[in-house]
Amino acid sequence: MTLTELDDAGRLLGQPETVALDRFPSEVARRERLSPRWVWDDTRRWYPALLAHDVVVERCVDLRLCHTILRTASATASSQLALAPASPWDAPAMWAVQGESESDTLFELGVQRGRDDEQGLDPVEEFRLQRAAVAGAPDPNRLALLLAAESAGSLIAIEMQHAGLPWNAARHNELLVDLLGERPQPGQRPARMHELLLQIRAAIDDPTANPDSPVELVKSLRRAGIDVTSTNRWELARHEHPVIEPLLAYKKLSRLLTANGWNWIDSWVEGGRFRPVYVPGGVVTGRWAADGGGALQLPHQVRGAVIADPGWMFVVADAAQLEPRILTAMSGDRAMAAAGRDRDLYDGIVASGTVENRAAAKVGMLGAMYGATTGESGRMLPRLARSYPDAIRFVEEAARLGESGAVVSTHLGRSSPLPSAQWREAQDDAQQEGASEAVQTRAKTARRSWGRFTRNFVVQGTAAEWALSWMAGLRRRLVLLGPGLPLRDRPHLVFFLHDEIVVHTPAALADTVAAEVRAAAEDAGRLLFGPVPVQFPVTVAVVDSYDKAKG
Repeated sequence: MTLTELDDAGRLLGQPETVALDRFPSEVARRERLSPRWVWDDTRRWYPALLAHDVVVERCVDLRLCHTILRTASATASSQLALAPASPWDAPAMWAVQGESESDTLFELGVQRGRDDEQGLDPVEEFRLQRAAVAGAPDPNRLALLLAAESAGSLIAIEMQHAGLPWNAARHNELLVDLLGERPQPGQRPARMHELLLQIRAAIDDPTANPDSPVELVKSLRRAGIDVTSTNRWELARHEHPVIEPLLAYKKLSRLLTANGWNWIDSWVEGGRFRPVYVPGGVVTGRWAADGGGALQLPHQVRGAVIADPGWMFVVADAAQLEPRILTAMSGDRAMAAAGRDRDLYDGIVASGTVENRAAAKVGMLGAMYGATTGESGRMLPRLARSYPDAIRFVEEAARLGESGAVVSTHLGRSSPLPSAQWREAQDDAQQEGASEAVQTRAKTARRSWGRFTRNFVVQGTAAEWALSWMAGLRRRLVLLGPGLPLRDRPHLVFFLHDEIVVHTPAALADTVAAEVRAAAEDAGRLLFGPVPVQFPVTVAVVDSYDKAKG
């Protein structure tokens, strides 16, 4: 490998230095004393090997994640990076490494000429293009913060995979046995599901009914006089028939067996740890995805298997009403900020006299952010608009832009994709003279659907930015609780789900960690929005097993 010092703009400072690959971890550890920012192509490529040597990186720039943001951000649409033809940087591959010190210098750690050049990749040039794109943005500070948060997330994702979420396989098995019965032989159903199957078949007088096949099940139900078009649980629940209760119970247990049953334990739990593969920025809004293991859909039925190590505890925290509070801050709606001051936001909306109860407040706000215009949500919207005009106007404007085919952006600058070519064709067809009512209706439906997407994009995407800032700030604070200790021996993040985090900590530090979690949430709000009168409270629980957190 070559080690080349560069300045903040990517200009060479001195001669390259050859570093043996097996010395990479020790070189990184040595240079970490200078608090550098390592700039590399893909955190997934380099960080696992460093953690295997107990080397923790304080800061980085993940060029591939940052490239994705800058290629599509409206703030950088005229930059050289955004206007360039597609390149390997746009593909989900892994290529090279670099880094930056506290004194605005950059250390390049890359393969010494060869594969990178052959593929047309130049990490230093990519870094220069990204810096230039940010510098040319209307608000470079916000965009720089977004890239820093996204890159911090890449470090956190790998650290959580490395540390793993403590998981007691024996307890998981007990939970499954309690719910399903003993583990069946391959190809057979667990005892409880078999009992429910017999009840289903008896209720509709069909000895061949198969609840594992949606197509066949719909046919069986219709033959029994139950008019359904799908096996969606919401549609099934609308019908009154003896088959509905056992059928819904069967479907729930089937989901558990498929997603987190015994095969899941065999595949994902090893050495008392569940190590999911997180994908930062895996959703277009900036939310994370998971590549295997179902980390972002961990059901409450098995959370009792998440048990802290002896002498350790979990600090579990989730942000209260995060998305509506994000909307409050983005829109500057002072009335809504006052409603959420030192209390549950939905309770505050009720206290203002806008709606009758908390359930109505929640349904109305979710409808405003997700574009529900019918039913209870639609009935609440005019009331909310009268009491909180700035907040409702903000999401309505985002929807209007989406319906016109325009791009919207989050608070820090992540931009939504453009509608598809099919969407634009539908709009063009509707504008043609003599367009049929069906064509016009199809175009209108598409417009409203995309408007609902952009309406939520600005809120959900900014909530993801807040969550990343929260975790990044907390990560820095946790390091200070165990300076010099390996990740596994000090408090560390082990789980993340959109607005909820779990920290595994020595029991003696649990209360301190809880305080740091709250402080990091306050910092994240100030970092994104400045001194606005909007609070971002988090509920915190110190527990020895995850299922106790929601008590």
